[in-house]
Amino acid sequence: MSSRDLVLGRLRAALAAGNPGPVEVPRDYRSEGTLDLDRLVERLTDYRAHVHRVPEAAVADTIADILPAEATIVVPPGLPPAWLPSTVTALADEGLDNGRIGAADGVVTGAAVAVAETGTVVLDGSPDQGRRVLSLLPDRHLCVLRADQVVATVPQALTRLSPHRPLTWISGPSATSDIELNRVEGVHGPRNLHIILLS
Repeated sequence: MSSRDLVLGRLRAALAAGNPGPVEVPRDYRSEGTLDLDRLVERLTDYRAHVHRVPEAAVADTIADILPAEATIVVPPGLPPAWLPSTVTALADEGLDNGRIGAADGVVTGAAVAVAETGTVVLDGSPDQGRRVLSLLPDRHLCVLRADQVVATVPQALTRLSPHRPLTWISGPSATSDIELNRVEGVHGPRNLHIILLS
């Protein structure tokens, strides 16, 4: 008997037994956890992101400190204007082409939720986050995150997200490894990720 005959025989036997119906999937995995903002900062730093813990009143000054003088940045249309320093030129993304977005000195967005346990920030395309392309093309991504948007575990984050929105999960700057396992940053997104955590 060939391997082909063996596999087909097993398939025929399984099909002849009838359909037993859907299998119950256990959902008793841990969903709760202890929220720890320091853990989020530790994880993000491990992933080579830069974390800035500041009060909301200091967001614009922090952004000005991160960006080069007279920088041009892309912003989603719903970003709060108070977050932007007067030292930058902000291009509102209302259909900007990819060349214009990629040529900017950076992008400033909000966030939907962050997971402390994994050091992951999630964008969902809301007005303060914009299109997914904004988080991919510029070399510098500055993401403003409120402390009340941070949860302990991934299941808790999923309860805050809609599966019908475009979700972008970010754990540090874009990075990959070549065949010799040398880390290469900025291949599939920004090389520099700055999380501005509002406390």
